[in-house]
Amino acid sequence: MSQHAPGHHAAPGHQDIHHHEHHEPTGIWAKYIFSQDHKVIAIQYTITALLVGAFGMFLSWLMRLQLAFPDTFNFIDPGNYLQFVTQHGMIMVIYLLTALLLGGFGNYLIPLMIGTRDMAFPFLNMLSYWTYFVSVILLFAAFLAPEGPSGGGWTLYPPGSLGVGAPGGVPGSEWGIRLLLTSLAVFVASGTMGGLNYVTTILQMRAKGMTLMYMPLSVWGIFVASLLALLAFPALFVGGVMLLLDSIAGTGFFRPDQGGNPVLFQHIFWYFGHPEVYIVILPAMGVVSDILANFSRKPIFGYKAMVISIVAIGALSFVVWAHHMFTSGMNPYFAFWFAIATLAIAIPSAVKTFNWMLTLYGGNLWFTTPMLFAIGFVSTFVAGGLTGIHLGNTAVDIPLHDTYFVVAHFHLVMGVSAILAIIAGIYYWFPKAVGRMYNETLGKIHFWITFVGTYAIFFPMYWLGAAGMPRRYFTNVSVTQLPESSQDLNVFITIATLIVGAVQLLFAFNLVWSAIRGKKAEGNPWKAASLEWQTPDTPPKHGNWGAHDPVVHRWAYDYSVPGASSDYTPQTVSGTPGKAKQQKRH
Repeated sequence: MSQHAPGHHAAPGHQDIHHHEHHEPTGIWAKYIFSQDHKVIAIQYTITALLVGAFGMFLSWLMRLQLAFPDTFNFIDPGNYLQFVTQHGMIMVIYLLTALLLGGFGNYLIPLMIGTRDMAFPFLNMLSYWTYFVSVILLFAAFLAPEGPSGGGWTLYPPGSLGVGAPGGVPGSEWGIRLLLTSLAVFVASGTMGGLNYVTTILQMRAKGMTLMYMPLSVWGIFVASLLALLAFPALFVGGVMLLLDSIAGTGFFRPDQGGNPVLFQHIFWYFGHPEVYIVILPAMGVVSDILANFSRKPIFGYKAMVISIVAIGALSFVVWAHHMFTSGMNPYFAFWFAIATLAIAIPSAVKTFNWMLTLYGGNLWFTTPMLFAIGFVSTFVAGGLTGIHLGNTAVDIPLHDTYFVVAHFHLVMGVSAILAIIAGIYYWFPKAVGRMYNETLGKIHFWITFVGTYAIFFPMYWLGAAGMPRRYFTNVSVTQLPESSQDLNVFITIATLIVGAVQLLFAFNLVWSAIRGKKAEGNPWKAASLEWQTPDTPPKHGNWGAHDPVVHRWAYDYSVPGASSDYTPQTVSGTPGKAKQQKRH
């Protein structure tokens, strides 16, 4: 593999708005609370999202305990159960995964990986975090509503989410759904500010020599995901505002008792909802790609194909939304198109999977904790994605649609995979962000319990779903035709859920303890070639690059170049390392 990406030559980056004044802020408020430094904002996003996610995990514990031991934990009534389903889904998809991968990883990685000193609009960046924080406050305020948060499910389908004909006669709280919809609208404002910042920064503020095809795949994943967010979030905003007006002003956009069409909301929601899957997965794919290449000590296989597949997945994600609606009574010809498009989007995903496999093949593998979690991502993404082929076919989806088969598929392919990638990325960039190393032994214990445990949770759900266990039900055997033995699986799943959740406390302990007492990290402990590891200080100081901006001479994957003096060549090194060594020998 040559030192440059095939077919590309180093070209000057965009420097015209690169020379902001970057004075070190003073005082606790300016430096740590209302900071405009992208690294501090990234840590704020990360800590907030992880805490919110911990609460979402706690809600899942309560739901699992109810399903496994309905006679013991009967303090959860059907109304509570549906409200927990709603909040758990919203928290995990929007307020954890989206906020952490775009707000946390996007903020931290983009300026460092493209060689700039900060985001294009630092004040707007700071404002985007605090807007996100307000959305979280509104989300939790729904629990203070007279009847609690909405019980309409995380997809908020009307009329149930409005308390009209809700399942089991349990209406959603009017103020609960209003606070939830307001929270989503505020979150969209935050995401829009962040997305505009990321796209502008990537297109206009790259270091000299940093062409688009020299960028790491993490940046490509965040870039395309930001574009998807800018195009898909307005659909969520508009649908949410219309639903809010139905609740507050008595309009009839989606209320059938006033001539509205509830299926219209499903189209609006999933026009946002399916791109949302890739708003989460594409940054995760980029993070995993960079980690696999580094710890394989090999260039990423098929870099151009990886970039093209990221773009192709982003484009196709807007034409597959109605495969979530095969049971809504749509025209069969309409369903046929969405089935074809759904199967087509599997092609670029498969390209990425094979490229990851070929990156690993023949490599000098370093089985560090980030590497293990990255491999775990590939495993769960494939296992969950293969079952998407079943659900993408209408004849199979219709009997499986409202069962635990869908729960298992969705959690594995999006939830678990994305979380494994997030954990891999946190471990990988922890030394750069904190300046200390995490405990490798605790990290590997954390991986194996999490990885094995997630399969113990979700693989039995495929069987339960195929056997007919419906999702969103308060109990199992008493209201279904499932055999009594299926309840044993529910108990098994619940025990695995509690264990996997508990081991995340070990993860939190490792990070906190290591940040205080961990071994001091070198500037580039992983011997990585990408630009963020070449900063003069670890952790990087305000402005990132000191007195001199970096100049980029090669792509981010120059590992094991034949004839080079080491098995990695940083992006800032000029010349051809293999030739330089050969000339020295002569």
